[in-house]
Amino acid sequence: MSDLRELYQEVILDHHKKPRNFRKLEDANRHAEGYNPLCGDRINLFLKIEEGIVREASFQGSGCAISTASASMMTELLKGKTEAEANALFERFHDLVTGKIPREKQADLGKLAVFAGVREYPVRIKCAILCWHALKAALERHSETVATE
Repeated sequence: MSDLRELYQEVILDHHKKPRNFRKLEDANRHAEGYNPLCGDRINLFLKIEEGIVREASFQGSGCAISTASASMMTELLKGKTEAEANALFERFHDLVTGKIPREKQADLGKLAVFAGVREYPVRIKCAILCWHALKAALERHSETVATE
């Protein structure tokens, strides 16, 4: 169990210190904003979707290590996915952090499985899921800011 916690901390801290895709995507054709009033995390998510496929994904914002790492990993995984696959990934991640996926099935989520530990800290679930709610809003073309409250 301590090995898993060390891996969790290592991956989360790496993506927090060196977030991937942290920039404004100038030619984005989908955008969503997210806000977590509980801790102040904010995200702007940018997507470039062509022919139903996420060609590019990026984000900007400020937040805790979990929020930033989740957005960093999410934007990496979205590239090349269809909109349907991105929606399915949202559902799987949500199920992971809320404890609906048993431990033996968590490996199916690859690196995202490191977020399984968040379920132990219910307040932190909102940090991990913020960018995912922004993803859902961008895919559905919602213009209002999504909040975790």
